[in-house]
Amino acid sequence: MNVLIRDLEDETVEALKRRASERNRSLQAELKAIVEEAASQEWSKTWAAADRIFEELRRSGQKFSDTTELLREDRER
Repeated sequence: MNVLIRDLEDETVEALKRRASERNRSLQAELKAIVEEAASQEWSKTWAAADRIFEELRRSGQKFSDTTELLREDRER
């Protein structure tokens, strides 16, 4: 998939070109790496938050019912 970013400041583009050069990458390769890293970090944060919630619930000692039967009933409607 191709993505287009418009109206970047000249200073921003120059900074990105320097960054790409420092990493021996083309500007396109550097931008791709930046976007992919940002996207993967978002998922990491999401899973980390879910893990924290799960751990808090586990430590609370509260018992939660198994909803499998309720889900099956709902799907069969």
